[in-house]
Amino acid sequence: MTHKLKLGWKASAEQFGPRQLLDFAVLAEQLGFESAWISDHFQPWRHTDGHAPFSMAWLAAVGERTQRMTLGTSVLTPTFRYHPSVVAHAFATLGVMYPDRIVLGVGTGESMNEAPVIGIDWPESRERFRRLSEAVKLMRRLWTEEFVQHEGEYYHVKGATVYDRPDEPVPIYVAAAGEVAARFAGRQAEGFICTSGKGMELYRDKLLPAVREGAAAARRDYEAIEKMIEVKVSYDSDRERALADCRIWAALALPADEKVDVHNPNDIEELARTVQNPERRWLVSTDPEEHVEQIAPYLELGFTHLVFHHPGDDQAAFLRLYAEQILPRLRERWG
Repeated sequence: MTHKLKLGWKASAEQFGPRQLLDFAVLAEQLGFESAWISDHFQPWRHTDGHAPFSMAWLAAVGERTQRMTLGTSVLTPTFRYHPSVVAHAFATLGVMYPDRIVLGVGTGESMNEAPVIGIDWPESRERFRRLSEAVKLMRRLWTEEFVQHEGEYYHVKGATVYDRPDEPVPIYVAAAGEVAARFAGRQAEGFICTSGKGMELYRDKLLPAVREGAAAARRDYEAIEKMIEVKVSYDSDRERALADCRIWAALALPADEKVDVHNPNDIEELARTVQNPERRWLVSTDPEEHVEQIAPYLELGFTHLVFHHPGDDQAAFLRLYAEQILPRLRERWG
């Protein structure tokens, strides 16, 4: 099984309130975007004009207002402020309500969304990964078994049943910025998620080979795993506006080690002010042919599901422009 090209939209939950974001998602489906993905954050990367709507409530609302598009989290952490049983329960209900449209995208998490919320010290990466691995296995059991008993390293379940669940378990996609999680995606997940703008050698030489290795170790078909990438695009008819829009998301250009122990959105916002050239994480263009060539390397590496994240405040204008000028060109060449 190989996946056909899918083109989606990233719902900027840190930038817009839930109702506005919902209206954008409805418009995105009308314009031909095939999926919508929301991050599951308790706090945004900036306090000023920041937002952080609750992803699972939002997905249910979007499911009611749309008919076709795939809906998912990119990504949710099912290991700290949520017990994996609660996530399994929520996504089983979403899967029943919107069959074959819901995807659970998961990751090991960010300290600012977990540590201050439940008052923990942020664990090192090995523990975070082990928690994620155990959570994924537990959620799958809850979707397929009754009276689940689980005595794990981190989670304990004593005879739990999820009563409303879809005929087919909700697909799980695993986000990875490094090889350990990418191998895990290859071994266990229906899909793999990463984000653009970190240098092509990371995807070509590390992440995708690690997914392949994981699949081979588990005797799974690498081609059957959906490879999804959030592509950061500042595409506009006005180049100066396209460049200026990137400043809103300057925190994305901060090194990971600078952000890991910062829990206050005010502090992250202050750090982001020091970022030079925030546009370096974005594909900036005003020309459709140039922009398609900017995107092409990701498609040529084998990514099959592109989710476009635009930094500007006028998302409706972006969606219309992109649907008119970019989506048809991508589908004509790779679809």
